[in-house]
Amino acid sequence: MTTPLNERRIANAIRVLAMDAVQQANSGHPGAPMGMADIADVVWREFLNHNPNNPQWANRDRFVLSNGHGSMLQYALLHLTGYDLSIEDLKQFRQLHSKTPGHPEYGYAPGIETTTGPLGQGIANAVGFALAEKTLAAQFNKDDLKVVDHFTYCFLGDGCLMEGISHEVCSLAGTLQLGKLIAYYDDNGISIDGEVEGWFSDDTEERFKSYGWQVLRVDGHDADAIRQATVEAKAETQKPTIIICKTIIGLGSPNKQGKEDCHGAPLGKDEITLTREALGWTEEAFVIPADVYAAWDAKAKGNEAEAAWNEVFAQYQAKYPTEAAELLRRISGDLPAEFSAQADAFIRETNAKAETVATRKASQNTLQAFGPLLPELLGGSADLAGSNLTLWKGCQGVQENPAGNYVYYGVREFGMTAIANGVALHGGFIPYVATFLMFMEYARNAVRMSALMKQRVIHVYTHDSIGLGEDGPTHQPIEQIASLRGTPNLNTWRPADTVETAIAWKSALERKDGPTALIFSRQNLPFQTRTEEQIQNAAKGGYVLAQEKGELKAIIIATGSEVSLAMEAYAQLEGVRVVSMPCAEEFMKQDAAYREAVLPAHIRARVAVEAAHVDYWWKFVGLDGKVIGMTTYGESAPAKDLFQFFGITTEAVVAAVKELTA
Repeated sequence: MTTPLNERRIANAIRVLAMDAVQQANSGHPGAPMGMADIADVVWREFLNHNPNNPQWANRDRFVLSNGHGSMLQYALLHLTGYDLSIEDLKQFRQLHSKTPGHPEYGYAPGIETTTGPLGQGIANAVGFALAEKTLAAQFNKDDLKVVDHFTYCFLGDGCLMEGISHEVCSLAGTLQLGKLIAYYDDNGISIDGEVEGWFSDDTEERFKSYGWQVLRVDGHDADAIRQATVEAKAETQKPTIIICKTIIGLGSPNKQGKEDCHGAPLGKDEITLTREALGWTEEAFVIPADVYAAWDAKAKGNEAEAAWNEVFAQYQAKYPTEAAELLRRISGDLPAEFSAQADAFIRETNAKAETVATRKASQNTLQAFGPLLPELLGGSADLAGSNLTLWKGCQGVQENPAGNYVYYGVREFGMTAIANGVALHGGFIPYVATFLMFMEYARNAVRMSALMKQRVIHVYTHDSIGLGEDGPTHQPIEQIASLRGTPNLNTWRPADTVETAIAWKSALERKDGPTALIFSRQNLPFQTRTEEQIQNAAKGGYVLAQEKGELKAIIIATGSEVSLAMEAYAQLEGVRVVSMPCAEEFMKQDAAYREAVLPAHIRARVAVEAAHVDYWWKFVGLDGKVIGMTTYGESAPAKDLFQFFGITTEAVVAAVKELTA
């Protein structure tokens, strides 16, 4: 270890802040911050291009702490370099409503680029950042002026590399030649259960070489070695780089360093006293000397970097005003001013065409209309483009054309979704990603992270029920829609036909505060006739599709493919209203008067019908109502036979209504 003492003292500021904050909270993970402090010192003080005065500077480098349990490492770095994160904020580590929650959370402390904690997803987000940077650069940079030009730095640990998602995303990163992605692997050999060699014996170097990465090895406590490796990483433009850093977890703690004891628990007061002595740190808890603060302060350097970029961008604006305005619009997340009116015009055209097609085909038709209007769309599918119908005529794969707008993700549902989160967080793009609804399960936690971080990611799921037929129960979703609807801040649309599909896409694209799941059928669905008022109301998530004849006695609520069953039942009944509810979340956001107008509280005879798990609908039909749907897994058979076998039929709906109104 050749790091000079003064440099080690600078890094020790991270160590003491981490152990003090964890001790004060009486919970947390001091080991990783203490072990990675020397790496962080070099990366943040010498390489990371950022501005604490403007955490949203468009051309900043992105930093991701994939091993998010080591959050005090990131909080210490943000505090020391001059972000709006005070020592009092560090003292509130892991406390209610603090800016320093247990794992880094996007939207709390300035400078946190993504929420991490579920291991492996941080490196996936980092791949998304690097993909977005490369694609945006290819779309906007000119030979003489590069306005999109930054790196993505990611810290990760053993746990991240054990998680299967790391294979999915690192394999793809190599294939896509994301040369501006640099990962630092905290190779400390320790996890919660102890020494990892008993359950993690991979040859990480050969693994990443096989992905097409540059692999470098360093002593993670040797600043010169870390510095040289980072220079080499930045020089390799065709391959992402992983720097395997051999470290000692909890370095500085005389009795706990190198042991699992310091992974996820406070060191204890006595051990902290001994650690201060071992580090030669004489200050009290949460006290950082002025000279150490001065060594860390990145505000002046950040201002200079941003000012230099502003000069380049001013030249870009002068020479390429149209492109400059478009780049600023896309970074802001605003849609083109004319998009809403253009989308409404397409919806009216779709209504006039009155086509009976599968909603996955209706989705493709909508993409064909909206795609040329929205260059920020970055689509993709998990090796199912021909089934999900996510390609439109203007699609170009980023593999063939770096300025393209479509990613062939391969069979990587989880990785694809977490990468899309990174793309959305980076800015400049609206990602949409697709697979069969059944295989949403592989991506489940990344979908949740989209919602938690309030990111505009559009999750396209086709083959939505037993209606897919012969492939059988392994591919037939049952509980998946209920799972999506149970996810806070996720809008789930299951449209009934072409018009509702176009409305769903418009809603997803215009929504800035969270993700949307779009659920589409494999089979053709009958077109439903609507008035202009009904088209407007469909955007509210639930609306009266068929008005009752005579006095209202019962209500049928349906979504997707079952709306046609409800309409067929309606034709055989009197005093019945059909409510199409493509998006219950959007419906529940409407005011009480509108919801009462659609679902009058005094009408207790209600039947909900959906070819999915029944549980979700009881809150709409109540104890006096009935739900027609699925309570078991499906079977392998033609779709029409399955609907008959499971009792999801017009006859069943009619019988249920008659029973409730008898």
